[in-house]
Amino acid sequence: MTSGAEQAQVDGGRRLRQLATVHVAVLKRATPKKLADLKALGIDSVLDLVTTYPRRYLDRTRKLDVKSAAIGDEATFLATVTSASGRSLGGRRSVVELTVHDGSGSLAVVFFNQPWRVQQLKSGTLALFFGKVGDFRGTRQMTNPVVDVVAHEGEEVHSDRLLRFVPVYPSSGKVRLTSYDLGQLMGEALRRAGAFADPLPPLLRQELDLIDRTSAMNQIHQPESEHEADAARRRLAFDELLRLQLALGLRRAVLQRSARGFTHLPIDLETSTRNDASLVSQLLDQLPFPLTGAQMRVLAEVSGDLSQSLPMHRLLQGDVGSGKTIIALLALLSVADSGSQGALMVPTEVLAEQHAQSLRTLVAGLVHKDGRPFCLELLTGRTRVAERRRILEDLRTGTVDVVVGTHALLTGDVAFKELGLAVIDEQHRFGVEQRAALKDRGGQKRDPDLLVMTATPIPRTAAMVLFGDLDVSVLDELPPGRTPITTHWARTDLEELAAWAAVRQAIDRGEQAYVVCPLVEGSDRVAASAATQVVDELSATHLVDLTLGLVHGQMKADQRRQTMEAFRSREVQVLIATTVIEVGIDVPNATVMVILDAAHFGIAQLHQLRGRVGRGALASTCFLLGEARTEDARTRLEAMEATTDGFALAEVDLQLRGEGTILGARQKGTSDLRLATLATDGDLLVLARDVAAQLLVDHPFLSGLEVMSEELRLLLDEDEAEFLFKS
Repeated sequence: MTSGAEQAQVDGGRRLRQLATVHVAVLKRATPKKLADLKALGIDSVLDLVTTYPRRYLDRTRKLDVKSAAIGDEATFLATVTSASGRSLGGRRSVVELTVHDGSGSLAVVFFNQPWRVQQLKSGTLALFFGKVGDFRGTRQMTNPVVDVVAHEGEEVHSDRLLRFVPVYPSSGKVRLTSYDLGQLMGEALRRAGAFADPLPPLLRQELDLIDRTSAMNQIHQPESEHEADAARRRLAFDELLRLQLALGLRRAVLQRSARGFTHLPIDLETSTRNDASLVSQLLDQLPFPLTGAQMRVLAEVSGDLSQSLPMHRLLQGDVGSGKTIIALLALLSVADSGSQGALMVPTEVLAEQHAQSLRTLVAGLVHKDGRPFCLELLTGRTRVAERRRILEDLRTGTVDVVVGTHALLTGDVAFKELGLAVIDEQHRFGVEQRAALKDRGGQKRDPDLLVMTATPIPRTAAMVLFGDLDVSVLDELPPGRTPITTHWARTDLEELAAWAAVRQAIDRGEQAYVVCPLVEGSDRVAASAATQVVDELSATHLVDLTLGLVHGQMKADQRRQTMEAFRSREVQVLIATTVIEVGIDVPNATVMVILDAAHFGIAQLHQLRGRVGRGALASTCFLLGEARTEDARTRLEAMEATTDGFALAEVDLQLRGEGTILGARQKGTSDLRLATLATDGDLLVLARDVAAQLLVDHPFLSGLEVMSEELRLLLDEDEAEFLFKS
């Protein structure tokens, strides 16, 4: 690498693309052993290295020593391991026990089911231990703390390093590379990189109160104070969020520039003006319930999109039971009234079957203006060959108005005469590729409208990242007549008995119940209830003499359908099920749900499951059974007890899990967030969105912003970068 001063004279500073082409082997401190460790951490280039940020800092001026720590304190200790041993507890369980000393006193540290800690934390290892001080039989100890190795036995650590604001880097039990090692490598890399090119103009940085890129890169790794570290993090986190919002804005611009859409008939909701011969009018006239204000508002938004020539790209968020299906169906009927076809794609065959069944009930008797019956078909991987062949032919000729299906709709032999609207349910399980593939099945040069639906509440910040290229509608009102669900976490044996008593009382009233299990069959590796075993146990104990049914995803479709029909017709009183009933099941007479081993489920899944009760006017109850062995599990179950607001629960989920899991199935092109977190950087994300929007107005397709454009190309997925910048 040339010096920073030399490079600054050439183009104003070192560019990230240049650092991406330089291997870390050029660093003098990068010994062969360290290079192997760096590679194990995913660090190959100098860019990889300098964007491996500290996960926290140790402020040595605010030192809390072991001796002064009290029971219940959450603290970070820099201590040396004085003894380490591990032993098996039988099966897959194990315990590692350490004694650590920081000069003021000793502390016991215990790790359960982390046997590799014995090798990572050998006697003589200097490490940071972060956790809560507890008490075990009169001895202070930390259990399963977060650990960052600073130095192994025999490695020299300069005392001045431990007397300032010290960055602590992510560590791994697989490598011996310590925070001290990384800090030395980082220092050399930053010295040799010199000044960094800054994609943000000085006036914009000043307006946004952001420091320059060079200062940020140095201060994030070598801060002199907490204030410097915070300022550096804010600038670099903003850069990450700005790139995300620019990518989404560019995608929207590319789609709008190249799109050729349909102009469909609007959805007429006024009884006095609508055409009674239309499919939309027929459905509205025979609906057994009035539409909510929220549904009317969202339908107006969808109708506005459908009547425009620019293809609709809209996300419909709605909590459990808010009535998204009716919105989708009315949109599909409007498209059919206009002479085009519709498709509803869902992630599983079970959900496709359930959607097809419920929609067929709603559209029964609908006819086109020419007297032709409205035609809705189901197409999944389980569709028989002859039936599939007939449906495919009818799709090509236009006889089928709406098809409901799974990924089977994306296969090459599926072709529509004219696909006018694609509705995708539970979008968080699909990406941009699947959306594009479904649109390509249209068989015409015009792009179909796209309506994406999710019943999994998404925090506002996550929605801005996941769906920034979509307009957003929210159903924030439940249909009238729905009774709020009361939730109880049964913490004791007596409370569990009360839950089963509540099930029997509901059955005595002529109502029905669900029992949900994490597994289909027993597993040696997972200590959780299995549905097949629960049926036998409950029929002989708590639910003796009741009629029980069993459904799970491994059953044949016909068998599962028969059981569900028996439950709907009240032949089955209690349905034992896995998460196959998570979405799409609507039995208003079911008023009690018991979720076994509830701590095995995430918040979103628990909320979806709970939404299977409370579907009518009858009071409903959900019981969460099983102990919570971790703090996060307790927080999840307590949150479920406290609220039925899915969006509030989604915020709790984001705080617990971070965006990594929530964005796990994110769209292509959304780069990993290394510093920014959606749980805490909501304001920064909104700022980045506004800045991105203005930049794309002032600089269409980033024209004139060479450094920013180059960074976006570098840090995006290759296919996404090609799509956005091919022109």
